Amino acid sequence: MRRTCTCIYHFLVWSWYLFLNYYISQQGGDQRKSKIFLNGGQWKYLTLLNLLLQAIFYGVACVEDVLKRIKGERDLKFVTAFRDLLFTTLAFPISTFVFLSFWILFLYDRELVYPKALDDIFPEWLNHAMHTSILPFSLVEVILRPHCYPLKKKGLTLLAVASLAYISRVLWIYSETGTWVYPLFARLSPVGLTAFFSLSYIFTACIYLLGEKLNHWKWGDMIQPREKRK
Repeated sequence: MRRTCTCIYHFLVWSWYLFLNYYISQQGGDQRKSKIFLNGGQWKYLTLLNLLLQAIFYGVACVEDVLKRIKGERDLKFVTAFRDLLFTTLAFPISTFVFLSFWILFLYDRELVYPKALDDIFPEWLNHAMHTSILPFSLVEVILRPHCYPLKKKGLTLLAVASLAYISRVLWIYSETGTWVYPLFARLSPVGLTAFFSLSYIFTACIYLLGEKLNHWKWGDMIQPREKRK
C-alpha cells in the first residue's frame, strides 16, 4: 500500500512539474512575457532551471517506482543510485535555496528579484508554484522514503560544479548582452558579486548538510553512503 501511494505521489508531482514547464514554455507568444526571456531565454533563471530539474528528478523517481513493481529491488541499483544522487546533491538543495533566497529578497525588496510589474504579467498562482510549493514537495520526499547520501566531499563537489556552471552562464549572458539576469546583480560591485556568489554557495552547501541531517533524523542509520558499503 505504501509503495503504491509513493508511486501515485511521484506521478502526480511529476505531472505538475511537466505542466509548469510546458505552461511557461508557451508564454513566448505574449509580447510582454517574451521580453522577460530576451538575452538568454527562460533558462537564464535559476527558478526555471529548478522546475526542469524537479521534473527530471520526479520522472526518474516514477521510472524507479514502476521498475520496482516489475523487476523487484535487485536489478535497480543504478537507477536508485542515480535517483538518490540527483535528489541529495541537486534537487533538494537547489529547490530549498530558490525558496529561501527568493522570499528573503522578495520581503526585503521585491524589485531585486521579482519586480511588481510582473504581477500584471504572471498570475499569482504561478509565482507560488515556482517559488513556494517547491519546498513542501522536497520535504515530503525526504519524509516519504530514505535517500542514500554520497560522501560529503563528493556531494559538495558536485554541488559546487553545478553552482559554478550557473554562475558562469550568468556572467556569460552579461558579457554578451550587457544585462544582468536579476536586477540585484546590477546593484553590486565586482567585489559585491564575488561575495554574493560565494555566500550563495556556502548557503546552498549548508542546505545540503541540513538535508543529510533530516534524512538521518527520519531514517537513522539504515542508509549509509554507498562508498562505505563497498
